[in-house]
Amino acid sequence: MKKNICVGLALVVGCIVIVPQGVLADEVKGLRGAIGVETPQLPPKLDKQIPDQKSIKRDFAQQPPLIPHKIDDYSMTRSSNDCMGCHGGENYKAAGATKVSATHYVDRDGRELAELSPRQYFCTQCHVVQMDAKPLVENTFKSAPARRK
Repeated sequence: MKKNICVGLALVVGCIVIVPQGVLADEVKGLRGAIGVETPQLPPKLDKQIPDQKSIKRDFAQQPPLIPHKIDDYSMTRSSNDCMGCHGGENYKAAGATKVSATHYVDRDGRELAELSPRQYFCTQCHVVQMDAKPLVENTFKSAPARRK
């Protein structure tokens, strides 16, 4: 048993010593052949947010509304949510903002709450800022006609 462990250890050490150093440092060999390792670059800064505007039309039923303004400096932590300063309680009237839906005050068991549901607290989990960006791929999506109730 000890002999097997010693032989295995010798093989591992031998493989490490035998591997040419150039392979480890300069190139990565994959299925597509040898490719150089590149230094990652920072993602481009997105400055193309559409200026503040009225509500943006939704493309499908049950789509969360898009955010029609910048939120770069907004704070959303466990103890504060800047969105609720304009969209919560009675503040929405004075701010001229859309009121938070009543569904955001219901917990997962269907009970109505006096405060915002913890599941709905971090707005940007569902709502995104509308961007004026070129599509990454061609898109032929057409929204479905509104359903009548």
